[in-house]
This record gives sequence, structure tokens and C-alpha cells, in this order.
Amino acid sequence: MKAGSVLALSVCAALLLGCSAQKKLSYIRSESMGATLSLPGERLIPVADTVHRVIKDTLKFTDFDGKEVIIMNAIKDENGDMIATDVIDAAVVTARFRNVAERHGKVDLEFQVTVPAVMRDSKWQLRFHPDMYILEDTVSLDNIIITGADYRKAQLRGYQQYQKFINSIITDTTKFIDSWQLELFLERNIPQLYAMKTDSTIVSDEQFQSVYGVTEREAVLHYTNSLARRMNERRKSRKDEMFRRYVKAPIVTEGIRLDTVIVAANGDFIYNYIQTINTRPKLRKVDIVLSGDIFEQDEHLYTIPKSDPLTFYISSLSAFVDGTERYMTKIIERRVEANTACYIDFALGKDNIDESLGYNAEEIGRIKGNLRDLLENEKFDLDSITISSFASPEGTVRHNDALSLRRARSASSYFDSYVKQVRDSIRREYGVMINVDAAGRESVSHAKDYTADIRFISHSGGENWDMLRSLVGRDEELSEYDKAEFEDLCNLVEDLDEREKLMSRCGSYRYLREHLYPRLRIVKFDFFLHRKGMVKDTVHTTVLDTTYMAGVQAIRDRDYETAVTLLRPYNDYNTAIAYCSMDYNASALSILETLDKTPQVNYMLSVLYSRSGNDEQAVKHYLRSCEQEPSYIHRGNLDPEISVLIKRYGLNRQDDDDLDLYY
Repeated sequence: MKAGSVLALSVCAALLLGCSAQKKLSYIRSESMGATLSLPGERLIPVADTVHRVIKDTLKFTDFDGKEVIIMNAIKDENGDMIATDVIDAAVVTARFRNVAERHGKVDLEFQVTVPAVMRDSKWQLRFHPDMYILEDTVSLDNIIITGADYRKAQLRGYQQYQKFINSIITDTTKFIDSWQLELFLERNIPQLYAMKTDSTIVSDEQFQSVYGVTEREAVLHYTNSLARRMNERRKSRKDEMFRRYVKAPIVTEGIRLDTVIVAANGDFIYNYIQTINTRPKLRKVDIVLSGDIFEQDEHLYTIPKSDPLTFYISSLSAFVDGTERYMTKIIERRVEANTACYIDFALGKDNIDESLGYNAEEIGRIKGNLRDLLENEKFDLDSITISSFASPEGTVRHNDALSLRRARSASSYFDSYVKQVRDSIRREYGVMINVDAAGRESVSHAKDYTADIRFISHSGGENWDMLRSLVGRDEELSEYDKAEFEDLCNLVEDLDEREKLMSRCGSYRYLREHLYPRLRIVKFDFFLHRKGMVKDTVHTTVLDTTYMAGVQAIRDRDYETAVTLLRPYNDYNTAIAYCSMDYNASALSILETLDKTPQVNYMLSVLYSRSGNDEQAVKHYLRSCEQEPSYIHRGNLDPEISVLIKRYGLNRQDDDDLDLYY
């Protein structure tokens, strides 16, 4: 649009401001007028003359090759010399897009809503509806409402009229009773009741009726103005109807970003709108479109056409993530150990296993299940099982050691028999194989066979004092005094028999014997296995580092807090990307400065130096990254931290004769 046309439109709009609302509305309709979406600092501004401004920004530094470089916003003249340029500010700025940087997984979208003065009238209300388009979703943002002063006065008058109606509703039902007539009736006909006028004594309705032949309710209803009461009830039932009659345009407070009253219509209305959104995977851009309506009270006058979309391109550093798979060395041991414990009750002084005693059947069943799983395991062979039995402290240490060993041997014999049964059962399940050699001779072998028997080793664990101390410390029934007394005995008395003797004199001993001692009589199983087919004791192999790759994926998913948590121990390039995305710039810089200066590293350093205000280093690293990877010339325009440098120093200017990136 030319400056003269803009000026003519402004004059025309100024004349219309003094016209009637009807003429103004006709003009708005004929011109299909609407509001404007623009970027801050790039609002449509009509001016009579162009304004000249000379850019003098100059930067001088030494590049990576030791060459002195001078950067200025310059072009070549007709003689081939570099000269600084005069930049002419256009009469109307019409940029429809902006690059915005992502921070902490969020993006701030800032735009301006400009409403021409001619679209406003004191009797009107303008309702604007910004819509945001994100991938496949349409999100309605909070509305903007511009209310004329007379429109708001009419709204308030409606509320006042409605309040008058509400005030006319009688809430005190005694006001419907003709008190004077009721008292006169009582005074003449029931003087005894009238005498109770000032008596606060409570009289039931039944007592009242038995004395006076009529109930209190009947007496009150007789002197109640039924017509007035019915009219009052009717008013109550019409509250919603009367609200709609008087308040034709309610004042809305929910889902509104702005509701402002405009008194004078002497200029354009401008509102700075900032919307923060969470980024998501694959989100590259966001479009915002503005539409609206004009109302005069409840009458819809005009549908404001949709504006041209304003586009925000989201610059995310997640695009710089290095997705190369990372592997780590894993040491695989041939021998593997596993263990479990069970609580097997033994009769007092006995060592034979009785499945019917206590919870033995359940515990023994669990151990049998573990053994069968190990025997059927496809990766490991079971070599040996060490069974250790532990005793509670009552009795002598010598007796308990011997008893524990006998119980361990009893458990070993019991489960050795079970293992042999399971092996036979497995052999039957897998069947046999018939092998025929070259001479035609047949031989039979089991489809699943075992080369060696499993060795059971019995061990006495003795009195289980370690577990007892742990149980006492966690017990909620024992007092702190009892716990301290027990702990002192354990620390001061080394002789276990003497310790048990002294402990039997404590007040808590009975509780210990009845509730904690039975839990000490455990049988512990240690399983020793080896990996099938593995000969060496250890093998070093490489496996995918799943933790690291999860951190890389978190960057791609814009979940930067998780990425920082997972990648922090690695302190590498991707860690720096995660730091940079969270604005942990110092941490990111300390990593990148130590890395080889690849195009990606140089570009990221440029971003970080730009954030810190170090233009010299920022430009230096950006130009170097463009030399190494020319696609970064275009990428720089997409990143706000870099694009500001490009504009400030006129970087990346090229022509047919000179492709030097510096000028």
C-alpha cells in the first residue's frame, strides 16, 4: 500500500468517526474491514515521508586462520568497492512471520492486535477471537473484548434494573400476615392466647389446638395475604426470565484475555498479546488467525472477517542432537550367584522337615518353584546350592550350632531328592532322541540331559544375632528404653551365652522370644550357576547404552529436564544441547569449548556467545560453521540468536562475482 493511499484512508476514517453509527457500519461492511495481526515493532504505520537511517554497526576480529576480518552492513558499489548502506524504513511493514526460540520446552508467541478507530463506536462491543493452529489441532485463545462506553452503561443499567427486580422479592414471610387483624381476633376471641403475646414459653401445635380448638398454623393462614404471597412466589420463579430481559449482554469474565472500555474514539486500538505454549515433537510452526464480531447489546451487527495468518516458526535446538548410537562395554561373568531365604519351622530341638508345621507348605512350595525354574533355565546351568540354617539364641551356642547344621543337612537332603525328581520329570517331558551314526548304528539319548549332579553344601549359620538386632531396631511395639537396653547388651557382652542369660532378665525378653525369635529360624539358599556354553570366566562385549539413547530421545521429544538428568554424567555434545535448551548456558559452554570444532559445535558456540552478548565470538564461530557447512547460512535466519547478528552486521551477503561469506 502506498503512503498516499494510506493517508487517504486515514483521512476517510477520521471523517467517519464523526458520522452516525449506521453510516459507519455501512462503510465497514462495504470495505470488509477487519482487525490486523502484526508483530511487535512491525505494526502497520502510515507515514507521509520515508525516513532514512544509516547502519554503522561494524565488527573487527581475527578469524581462525589468523586473518583480520572487518564485518559491516555493506554492499559493493558500481566500482566494486564495499560501502555502508543507507536503509530506508518502509512506509508499511508487512512481515507475516517470525522465528521464535524455544526455552525450557516452551515458546512465547507475541503479537499485536490493531483495531482501526473507524471500527469502534461508543454503542458497540467488539469481540475478537484468536485461534491458534498447532499441527492438527485448533486451539481457541482467550478472547479480546473492546467495549464502548455507552454499551457498558447499557449493560450496567440492565444489571441495575435486574437488581431492582430482585429487591422486590420478599424473603420475610411474616410480611404477608395481617398482624393487626390477627391480634385483634385473638384479643376478642381467645384472650388467654393474646395474653401470651409477650410470653416466650414454647407451646406445641398439639397443645395449642387442644386449648383453643384451632391449630396455630390454621390461625396464621387465615390472616395471611394469599394473593401477595402467590405474587411473590411468581416473582421468584421468573428470576432467570427477568435476567435475560434486563441484561441483554452479560458482562463475561471467563475465557477473556482483555475487556477494556474505550471512551474516546480518536485513534487505533493496539493490544500486545503474549501466549506461552508447550512445544511438542514435530512442531515446526504455529499459525494464529483473528476473527470477531460487532454487537450492539444483544444484536449482532457485523462478522469481522478472518485476518491473514501470522506464522511463528519455532527454532528448537533439538534439531542439532547427534543421534549416533552409543555403546558401552559390558563384562559378562561365567559364574552367577542368586539367593533367597525361607522360613521353615522345626519342632523344638528337632531337625526333620515337617510340611504340615506352620507355614512350611507355602514356603517349601516357593523354594521348589525357584528350583524348577533354575533347572529349566535356557541360559544357565545350576552347579551347586549352599543351604545355611540359622537358629534363635535360646540355648547354648554349641547346641545351636550343631542343631543348625543338622537342620541344614536335613534341608539339603530334602531338596536334593526333589531336584532328582524334577530332572526325571523334565527328561520325560522332552523325550528321547534316536541318533544314527555313519555305520547305521542307533543310539538313544535324552533330548535334555545333564552332565553333572547338583552338589548340595550344608552350612550352619549359628545364632542369628544380626537379624535379631535389625528386627529390634525396626519393631514398633518395643519402647526406646527396651531397644537401648538390648543394644547395650549386644555391644558390651561378647559372650553369646552370657548375653542371652542377661537378656532373659530384661522386661522385653518374653516379647522377644514369642514374637521375634521365631523369625530368626530361617534357611538361606545360595544358588551357584554358570552360563551355558561359556568357557572363559569373563567376556567383554559391547551393548547399546540404553540410558544415553533415552536421553537423546528426550531431547527429540522436547523433554529437556529428563534429558539433562539422563545425560549429565556423560558430559558430551548431546549433554551440551540439553543444557543449552534449558538455558544452562555456562554449563553448555564449558563442554562445547573442549570439543573438536565441528560445524555443529561452532554453530552452538555461536548461539551461546550471542546469548551472553559476546558478538565478536558469536559472529566468528557462526561464519566458521557456515564455511564448514553451507546449509547453516539458511539455518542462521531461523534462530533468533543468530538472525539478530545477521541483521546487525549484514552477514551472508553474496552476489554473482563474490561469494565471500564475510561481506
